Order: sequence, then C-alpha cells, then structure tokens
Amino acid sequence: MKALILITIVLSTLIGKSQIYPSYGAEIDVTISGLTFDAMEPFISDDGNYLFFNNLNSGGNTKLFYATKVNDSIFSFIGELNGTNQLTPPYLDAVADMDLSNNFYWTSTRGYPIDLDNLFYGKFNNGNVTNIGRVRGNFNKNIPGWLVMDHGISYDGQLLYYNNARLDQNTCQGPCETELGIAQKLNDSTFNQLPNSSTILQNINDTNFIYYAPCISSDNLELYYTRYLKADSITQSTTFEICVAVRSMATAIFSVPMVLFSEPIANIIEATTLTTDKQIMYYHRGVLGTHKIVMRYRESSVSVATVEESKNHLIIYPNPGKEKLTVQSKLKIEYIKFYDVYGKLVKTIISNNNSLSETINIDDLTSGIYLVNVTSVKGNSKLKFIKE
Repeated sequence: MKALILITIVLSTLIGKSQIYPSYGAEIDVTISGLTFDAMEPFISDDGNYLFFNNLNSGGNTKLFYATKVNDSIFSFIGELNGTNQLTPPYLDAVADMDLSNNFYWTSTRGYPIDLDNLFYGKFNNGNVTNIGRVRGNFNKNIPGWLVMDHGISYDGQLLYYNNARLDQNTCQGPCETELGIAQKLNDSTFNQLPNSSTILQNINDTNFIYYAPCISSDNLELYYTRYLKADSITQSTTFEICVAVRSMATAIFSVPMVLFSEPIANIIEATTLTTDKQIMYYHRGVLGTHKIVMRYRESSVSVATVEESKNHLIIYPNPGKEKLTVQSKLKIEYIKFYDVYGKLVKTIISNNNSLSETINIDDLTSGIYLVNVTSVKGNSKLKFIKE
C-alpha cells in the first residue's frame, strides 16, 4: 500500500509540472511554381495565404520575394516584395516576419554602417510594404560588427525575439558569437529589451553554440531556432540542428531545448516558421548545392520536460515511454542508471562515445516509475521516468 501511495504521489507531481514537446512527421517538399532560384528563410502569414522568402543569402544580391498558396505544399511564385528591396547593389534584404496586424519586419543592410540599426518595419498589403522605417530600441547593440541577424515577432506583435550576431570576416566564418533576447513593443518603431529577458532564455543562451532564426509560436509557448557548435566554423560544422524549447505559460522560463532535426552541412536545415494553428512547420534545407523550402505536419507530442529537467540541462523522452527512451544532455554522458521506486539498481548503460544523446531499449523494464541517474563529465542529474 505504501508503494502504491508513493507511485501515485510521484505520478501526480510529474503530470502537474510537465511541459510537452512537439513532434513532427516526415519531411515534404514544397513546390513554388514558377520559381527558378534558391528559396531560403521562409515565413508563412497568419492566414496561411502568403509565403515570404529570400533568395540565396550571400550578402551581395539578396532580396525578398513572395508566393501565394495553392495548398499546404504548393505555392505560386508572384515576384519581389515591393517596397522592401534596395535598388543599388550590393544589397541584402532578408528574413521576413509579420504579426497579426500585417506589421512587416525584415533585416536590411541599407545605410549600414552609418546607421547601425538594421531591422526595418513597414505595413504589408497585397504584395506591397509601405510606411517603412527602422526599428529602434536598446535591443540594438549599436556596436560596429554587431547586427540583428534574425528575429521572430510574436503573433500579437508585442514581443520581438531577436538574435544579435557579431561578424568579423578576419577571424570567423559566419557569426563569431550570437545572443538571443526578447524585446517589448513601445510603439511602431521602438522595442526595448524585457528586464527578465535573460532569465526567460537562460536554458537557451549557450556560449558553446551559434544560434539564430528564432520563431515563436502563436501562443508564445514554443520557441524554435537553429544552432551549430561554436567550435566549428560555418564551413566545417558537422551538424546543424533545429531545436525547440517549451513552456507552460507565456511568461514562464523556457525549458531546456530539444533537438528536433539534425543534418550535416551539405543538407543544411534552418529557419523554421509555423502556421498559426501550429500544425505545419516550414523551413529550408540544402539540396545538391541549392536551397529549397520543405514542410512537416505536426504529430502527437512525444516528450515531457519537467521543471527539474530544465534546471539540470537534461531531458528524457518520450516520458512516459514503452520501448525506447532517449536521454539528451548539454554535457557528455558517461553512465545512465535506472533505479526502481525501492532504490534498487535495475539497469545500467555505459556511453561508449561520451555523446550528448543516448537512445536506450527499455523493453526489459517492467511498467512503473523509475529514477534515472545520468552521470556526465561534470556530475550527476536525476530524473523521474514512467515506463508504460
């Protein structure tokens, strides 16, 4: 009877503190009829009727374009997004973003470095962006070499998820360092950093990674972004990852991120955008030296991140689980041990490669609640797991 009471208490605690990670199905190619060049950094409008994107982001001739929806995976290419693109090369206008009220945002090199604020806004209407201006505010570093590389506007337009990046071609291939933050709208042209921005993103900002392309879901509960290890140059990196961090309330701290997809640089994946109902994810990937937009449909959620997991920079999923369990850590894993509710050691896994992720067959475990003890290079973390 005491064991049953203990199991009930632990199960109730897990459910009460859980945050659900999303899961997505197989990748599907997106066709943009009439398009003859690369498509990168997509953004889908709130009604799903417009797909914005830029051509190859090479820094010299990058422009914004748009297409209209035929169905979820087929769009008709219309042409340039009027009002956003510079006329005199070299130019870079990229990374489309828009809120519910059709306030449109993008990054541009116009006037740089005379004016260091490189995020712009305007009003979108039927293929045109008008009333253009710079977005000001203390989220801009105003330091030569630093740019707002990427951004994600909240559905209601009140929060700007921005990514500052330091560029120095003499020392780095791609960004030398990046910093993600959140700014709140003061008026159409001004956003200022939230006082608790660093706290909300404490599980995401990590100096070991270069990260960019933030995308916030319409309910402000899921934050997607792309990253690769900072130790790797952008031309030598082995993997690029699309990650998601979640939270249960729109004002809470985001969880430790989960890697959704990972690819080598030849098949680079990056820059997610979600439909308003969160049922479709679009992003771009490298295909034989070119870039194209792809999509995935959302499936049932597969994993749970508890408050304790976020503190330990560790996640396990799916939780509850039946056949396999994945343990994902920010630190290299050495051992994984399973203890039953009586404290008995029932299973030990040794990580041969000291990897950051281990997928374990758990068919041999009986149904019940377990304590999973993960030993990394810097100590131990303990998580609760339910075997169905």
